[in-house]
Amino acid sequence: MDNIYLFMLIAITVLAVFDIIVGVSNDAINFLNSAIGSKALPMRTIMIVASLGIFVGAVFSSGMMEVARKGIFIPAQFEFGEIMLIFMAVMITDILLLDFFNTLGLPTSTTVSIVFNLLGAAVVMSLIKISASDSQTFADLGSYINTKKATEIISGILLSVVIAFTVGAVVQWVSRAIFTFNTEKKIKNFGAIFGGIALTAITYFIFLKGLKGTPYYSDLKDMLEGNEILIILGSFVFWTMFSFVFERLSKKTVLLVVIAVGTFGLALAFSGNDLVNFIGVPMAAYHSYEAFAASGMDIGMSMEVLDKKVPAEPYLLFIAGAIMVFTLWLSKKARTVAETEIGLSRQTDTHEKFEPNAISRAVVKGSSQLANYFSVLVPNSIADKINKSFEKPRFVMTKDQSIDAPAFDMIRASVNLMVAGILIAIATSMKLPLSTTYVTFMVAMGTSLADRAWGRESAVYRVAGVLNVIAGWFGTALGAFVAAGFVVFLINWNSMVMIPILLLLTAILLYRNYRTHRMKSVKVVDEDSLTTAEISSVQGVIHESAKNIAKVVKRTNRIYSNAIVGLAKQEMPLLVKSKNLVVKLTTEIDKLRDNIFYFIKNLDESSIEASNFYINILGYLQDMAQSLELIAKVTHKHVNNNHKKLKFTQIKELKEIDDKFEILFADTENAFKSRSFEQIGAIIDEKKEVYDLVKDKIMEQVMRTRSEESSPKNTTLYFSILLETKDLMNATMNLLEEYHSAHDRSVEPATISDED
Repeated sequence: MDNIYLFMLIAITVLAVFDIIVGVSNDAINFLNSAIGSKALPMRTIMIVASLGIFVGAVFSSGMMEVARKGIFIPAQFEFGEIMLIFMAVMITDILLLDFFNTLGLPTSTTVSIVFNLLGAAVVMSLIKISASDSQTFADLGSYINTKKATEIISGILLSVVIAFTVGAVVQWVSRAIFTFNTEKKIKNFGAIFGGIALTAITYFIFLKGLKGTPYYSDLKDMLEGNEILIILGSFVFWTMFSFVFERLSKKTVLLVVIAVGTFGLALAFSGNDLVNFIGVPMAAYHSYEAFAASGMDIGMSMEVLDKKVPAEPYLLFIAGAIMVFTLWLSKKARTVAETEIGLSRQTDTHEKFEPNAISRAVVKGSSQLANYFSVLVPNSIADKINKSFEKPRFVMTKDQSIDAPAFDMIRASVNLMVAGILIAIATSMKLPLSTTYVTFMVAMGTSLADRAWGRESAVYRVAGVLNVIAGWFGTALGAFVAAGFVVFLINWNSMVMIPILLLLTAILLYRNYRTHRMKSVKVVDEDSLTTAEISSVQGVIHESAKNIAKVVKRTNRIYSNAIVGLAKQEMPLLVKSKNLVVKLTTEIDKLRDNIFYFIKNLDESSIEASNFYINILGYLQDMAQSLELIAKVTHKHVNNNHKKLKFTQIKELKEIDDKFEILFADTENAFKSRSFEQIGAIIDEKKEVYDLVKDKIMEQVMRTRSEESSPKNTTLYFSILLETKDLMNATMNLLEEYHSAHDRSVEPATISDED
């Protein structure tokens, strides 16, 4: 290849497009979460407003481009060939790292990723140069790395996490104490003032402070500087009057305007701050190649040219903004990342994504004890008044219903947008590339805590989720540093071979992650999955639960047969399948049990009897699942440990029981599927025949054990299967008898009235 550096520049440019796509998929949803979570505006309106913000922010972002050029390393210490290798390694690792987090659905920081990619690649390249030098040692590493600026950036990013969480919590606590959860009356009295404060803060810090990071500030500098107080007061008066007029004319809350403007402003701040993460390196590579071409293709030229401030090309910013908007509208991975943050900040109970761990339990217990200690210092009258402000409206929703409802109200959405936008705009005006993900996420978590969304029912799950996300952030930093360093080492070793291989590997991994995510995101509804009862009458619950009973019986038949056949034929795949099916069934039954609270809450006063029936049915279903779980476990363990096969007689007896069970379960399934409830009595009568068969097999095994059985493992296994089979049958029959008697009671009044 005559000019590999031209090829590298083209590759870096193509990688930049994909970097924008994977980066926006992770970051862009941050400024949409508040509007989406509150459901204050139609989704189409939210997307249009955010798209406009991105375009404006892309134009405002040119002042940030210096970070990729000289913010992490000292360009004059590197030659052109070395700097191009650094940029190539950074782009490859940045794309793969961000796409990995997108596939997991975890929000991470594009800023931290690019900063630590640059740092890792620059450090390894510096060490390579030092090792090749006779006069330099490891102590000279500081002359290659811009340690002061890098430390400032990293400490700013970490500090922003604490500040964002604290400020978000404080502002939300004050806002909620004023407006409470019954916002309608308070909004009428104070909505115009709140709108004036929020809109003034957003416009001043984003549109005025944010201008300092752009080349357009010099034209407005004389007019703005020294007049800040007048501008703030004038804005407050204007926006307060606007809020008052808007509410009177539209009969709608001004919070809609705050959320729309806040979404626009946060999108603008995001684009202005984060565009450097996507195109800063490619633009620096382009300017490096320009200097390289002007020097007569001198590979060894010093790259001190990157120390000079170079204006950003407006057309490149426009193209980058267009790609960001395109990704925002089409990316499915962005929605996956959104679900994580919205789920952790949801006001109501929901299906928790994260499992609690020892750290989350310790944090929750410690916080509860600390709150109890401090509560002693607050007078009871003040505490009662504060608690009254945080009382939520009394309505009950199931976890499934909560997903379709707003995750939080417009007060919290407004605070999220206002605080996050202000913090990001301040950092942008100071040319500090703080992480928009960290800021928006931690503000959302701070407002959730202040809003008491993390109650005793959900705290350990939510804290575990936050800890998982934060751990992912540290993983981003470490992974980016190590991966970029390793890649730059490989490219430096043999760039002609390694660059094509790494580019091909990148393409393969991106495609594989795309396929994996697409398969996970396509929700295939299993026809045998269990459904939650939402009907409040006894007759309604009987008919609706019949579907679940038919499905459980069908799956029980399949699991039991797989276990027996797998044991007889020593087929591990069948036994593994049986275990997995039991786990899935148990999980679904547990979800039904979790719904008991909401089911009872929604019952009519005249239908309380339905709760007793429903609870008993779930208890019998759980008993069935437990028996199946033990049968699947012991059969799998026996074969997996390579113990002796059961005797032919034992296998034959188990198959005989399985055949009887198959007939019994098939009859039961048909009765419930067809709602032929009169057949249940006949099925119950079949119980004695099957029950006696199992008892006979137990006695026969007792006799064999005394006379001819020589394997303790086989005896234990066989008795375990037979005893659990008996328990399984008892649970099934108890379920049928409960159903039969409840059905008879529910139709008796109708029969009597007909006779009358």
